[in-house]
Amino acid sequence: MPGEWEPHSGCWMAWPRRLEIWREYLEAAREDYVRVANAIAAFEPVTMVADPADAADARARCGSGVRVLPIPIDDSWLRDSGPTFVIDAVGRRAAALFTFNAWGEKCRPYAADAAVGARIANAVGDRAFSSALVVEGGGFCADGEGTLITAETCVLNPNRNPGMTKAEAEAELCAMLGVQKVIWLPGDETDTATDGHVDGYVAYTKPGTVLCEVVVDPTDPRYPIMAENRRVLETATDARGRRFELIPIAEAPRSAVPPGESAYCRSYVNFYLANGAVVAPAYGIAEDQEVIATLERAYPGREVVSVPLKDLFRGGGGIHCITQQEPAARSPR
Repeated sequence: MPGEWEPHSGCWMAWPRRLEIWREYLEAAREDYVRVANAIAAFEPVTMVADPADAADARARCGSGVRVLPIPIDDSWLRDSGPTFVIDAVGRRAAALFTFNAWGEKCRPYAADAAVGARIANAVGDRAFSSALVVEGGGFCADGEGTLITAETCVLNPNRNPGMTKAEAEAELCAMLGVQKVIWLPGDETDTATDGHVDGYVAYTKPGTVLCEVVVDPTDPRYPIMAENRRVLETATDARGRRFELIPIAEAPRSAVPPGESAYCRSYVNFYLANGAVVAPAYGIAEDQEVIATLERAYPGREVVSVPLKDLFRGGGGIHCITQQEPAARSPR
């Protein structure tokens, strides 16, 4: 699995449609998706998967800069349901397809989302390799040099892989993603949406360097949880024996959450690395500017594009959750 900063052929997204998640905010959430898609499309091609019933609406809203591909889907979290693209030793690309069960069967139906990874692989003409391991793309991140970071609360959760040992899960992650070392963070048991996806609190900036979310408020229940995840990274070494350099980045304050929202995403780490850019979330608060400065230092040479969003976060995720990079193959197929 290449690092997310490596060259992309494009980006994949999916059009929101599940009313149980989006409630009365579905149309507003779709507008947030349009803003994200067009921000990314300024740097690389974007394909928006849309259920055939919604394809015309997606085309009309996204405009000519975004390709819309009709494929049956249940909802729009393509980082989790879509394929994870990998590159082989001679530079050919393939799709790693993990089993998807809607985050421990939290949402039904999910059969269309469970099949979308194979349909995308077929659409781009890539080989596909399937795994019985239940894990979502937001549940791990890779450095492109043999190291994977994941979370126990997600991968080892009985709602995904009951009875599976850590060693068994690790062997499957290594086989599917071509990594040699897996670093297990404790995760986040307070995250009732994804059971602690790591893309909500850590992100590689390059091999050996990780942005690490910090909860500033010591009264926040996640304060000790994030401190423990950070402690694991501070004491770990990667596949090449390096200690990690950790760059702190604060989460958005609780004041950013609209009244009555419990699953609202407050992560600034949940951004997308496009070709030459960092497409980052903005909550419309003063802290947004501090985060832009942090990301500019963390990703020198990339333009930081801050996208004002509101209703996307109501679904419990951010920009990284709704995108999936398609890395460029390094040789002819």
